Amino acid sequence: MTSPTASKSVLSYFSWAFAVTVGGLALGAFLGWNTTGTFGGLATAFFICAVLAVLEISLSFDNAIVNANKLKEMTPVWQHRFLTWGIIIAVFGMRIIFPLAIVAIAAWIDPWEALKLAATKPEQYAEIMHAAHLPIAAFGGTFLMMVGLTYFFNYEKDVHWIGFIEKRMAHFATVKGIEIAFVLILVLIFTSVLDGDDATAFLHASIYGLLTFLLVEVLAGFLDASQRTMSAAARGGFGAFLYLEILDASFSFDGVIGAFALTQNLFIIAIGLGIGAMYVRSMTIMLVEKGTLAHYRYLEHGAFYAILILSVIMYIQTLTHIPEVITGLGGAALIGISLWSSIRYNKRNALAQAPVQDEERDRAEA
Repeated sequence: MTSPTASKSVLSYFSWAFAVTVGGLALGAFLGWNTTGTFGGLATAFFICAVLAVLEISLSFDNAIVNANKLKEMTPVWQHRFLTWGIIIAVFGMRIIFPLAIVAIAAWIDPWEALKLAATKPEQYAEIMHAAHLPIAAFGGTFLMMVGLTYFFNYEKDVHWIGFIEKRMAHFATVKGIEIAFVLILVLIFTSVLDGDDATAFLHASIYGLLTFLLVEVLAGFLDASQRTMSAAARGGFGAFLYLEILDASFSFDGVIGAFALTQNLFIIAIGLGIGAMYVRSMTIMLVEKGTLAHYRYLEHGAFYAILILSVIMYIQTLTHIPEVITGLGGAALIGISLWSSIRYNKRNALAQAPVQDEERDRAEA
């Protein structure tokens, strides 16, 4: 008997994303008309919302895969909470509240004043956001680097895509804290290249990013240990939920900051990136329900390589600007190659299994 999930079409997973796209683009066009009073302004706002949505999707392929990997271990209750509350936090928290908080802290003003600044003086608002880019990139890059390295420095990991790299990393995983040492060495290298206040800000933000990752890991382990004493129905998954929210935030840092290169309008940025976030949510649900990660054995590897590259790019962006399009296309290309490798593996495996299956069938018939 075919399960409802198995028979569900790919397009059906994106129905909400399509609806949000239509509504978001219409709202963006309205903002453009309301702000400028011209059809040119309307078309520009519409186009920027569409470009930001595509940018967010391209930057978040790996995010969806990592989310799906963590979600499959969570209880259905916490899966539902992440996919409902999580999207609210992702759209409103990271795309609206986070930029306002950065400006409020950097300019020493209250959040309401920051909101008024975004609405009335978008150029000044954008300048403050750009000025805060270095510590944000250092924090997010460190957190993401720890996520990627922890995946590969795992002595229990027995499926390897790029064997000569991953086998060595799995072998050295028996050395306690090797991934932390690697990150700290990289932090010291970048700190030595930067000058004065930039070096100090980078160092402090990187340490905070590292501590945040370690604290989340400790909290998740503590909660998981305490949940083992509960019944299966009562187990939650708050630790995993918290980990995914911080992970989502780290992925969002680069997109939110980079969006100001296209427009200084906070609300258009929120609409465009919010549309993209809905597609990430839809992709995550599809990957979990269809078991795509289990079927394509190297897809997860591609996502974590993309995370490592993104983390390094965020570090490099503290020295020089790298267009977000390059970041997004690089991650998407890695995931595409890993998908292609998975399909090739499945075909080779199917061909190798065919003679054995034929022999077993002949025996059964005999």
